[in-house]
Amino acid sequence: MSRFQPTWNSLRTKATPEWFQDAKFGIYTHWGIYSVPATGPNCTWYPYNMYREGTEQHEHHLSVYGGPEKFGYKDFISHFRAELFDADEWAEIVADSGARFAGPVGEHHDGFSMWNSQSNEWCAAKMGPKRDIVGELEKAYRAQGLRYMVAMHHAENWWFFPHWRPEFDTSDPRYAGLYGESHNLEGPIGKEWFFDQSLPSRAFLKQWRTRLDEVVNGYSPDMIWFDFGIYRIDECYLAEFVADYYNGGAERLITYKDDHLPPNIAVLDYELGRESKLTNYEWLTDSTVDDGCAWGHMNGATYKSSAELVYYLIDNVSKNGYLLLNVGPKADGTFPDEAKSILKDMGKWLKINGEAIYGTTPWFVSGEGSTQLQKGGAFNEGDMPNYTAEDIRFTAKGDSVYAIVLGRPTGEVKITSFNNERIYPGSVKSVSLLGSDEPISFKQNPHGLVIQPFKSKPCEFACAFKIERCRAYEGLGQRASS
Repeated sequence: MSRFQPTWNSLRTKATPEWFQDAKFGIYTHWGIYSVPATGPNCTWYPYNMYREGTEQHEHHLSVYGGPEKFGYKDFISHFRAELFDADEWAEIVADSGARFAGPVGEHHDGFSMWNSQSNEWCAAKMGPKRDIVGELEKAYRAQGLRYMVAMHHAENWWFFPHWRPEFDTSDPRYAGLYGESHNLEGPIGKEWFFDQSLPSRAFLKQWRTRLDEVVNGYSPDMIWFDFGIYRIDECYLAEFVADYYNGGAERLITYKDDHLPPNIAVLDYELGRESKLTNYEWLTDSTVDDGCAWGHMNGATYKSSAELVYYLIDNVSKNGYLLLNVGPKADGTFPDEAKSILKDMGKWLKINGEAIYGTTPWFVSGEGSTQLQKGGAFNEGDMPNYTAEDIRFTAKGDSVYAIVLGRPTGEVKITSFNNERIYPGSVKSVSLLGSDEPISFKQNPHGLVIQPFKSKPCEFACAFKIERCRAYEGLGQRASS
């Protein structure tokens, strides 16, 4: 008998796998036909906006390619050749970043499958690159010891294209009518937003499940990441997939957005957002290396700094969160140089300080300092905070608490969270600086822990102190009076 039944009260008993709790940091890639025009503001929505008058991408398409009735989205496929794509090179770059799980977008809203699909002729194995991208990356990432994930956005395909406009290639039933039925639009023709249109047909729902089965049965991903489109997937189809996927292995994981699954069924994902405070539930941020929301490769994009993303990871982990960071490769299959530099810097920091990240749990408080996020949740990433050496984030493992300073201390480091409210006098056994052999002197007083000035600078940003605690009755002092 299967452990999980397709009911929410059964599925809520699924525990988050230990590998994910330990990993903390992952990389995924938005790469597909939309990487050819490489034009924002959100490159992955180019195929949506190019058909819609009044959008930046429509204007770009008119000026560069002519009207979409002359050069449609399908005409980009022959230009998506991936001639320099090397799955082993990708896997090496990702592994060197310090990420512990990774994978591609298997299918975005455009309906182009990046694997050797048997149900969809519009796929990378049969068109464009004529390669099984999902399959090649699965082998390469696993060879590097990474857990494998696949992001699936295909629930949005029902709403994505203006299939009712015969002048466009999107009305081609081979291209847009992949699901056995045409849309039965409710209301005026030409509604512009997804959910103004009719609900998906049963044929579409079956195809939604078929695509997932192809990925799961063909590549056994450890993690399925769902985009927002599952909001409109029939509850029975959704529960049955989750149950079948979980029954396939105890170490499998699903993530979701907003309220698109009931609580405790999977890990909640915040697109371009995070929590402002420590939570009693696990959550994930999906963000991107670029300094906007291009997602796919965008010509002329600017990028976040390596320090900003390291701080992002630290802040998330201290609050019971994780970070999934996106890279948008070029159409030829190479990572932008800026992205490679960022990933290299993150890996360099994690080689020194990963002990304070991997396999940790939150502490009693996430951190201290004046720089705090004022609002949490999706799309609240905003500008990256300007952290100082007074901003500290905490993680815990074994008998140790890690205090990670989000800056470069020039004098004493005062940790007020180690005051007598919770930390008894004499309970700190030792303090060390990760990446340094220099002895670190410290003092405990009723107001906290004071780390004396030190000379070592093992990394450019965010130094991590390992604070080892005494076990019970190992010479603890009497509780000091306030």
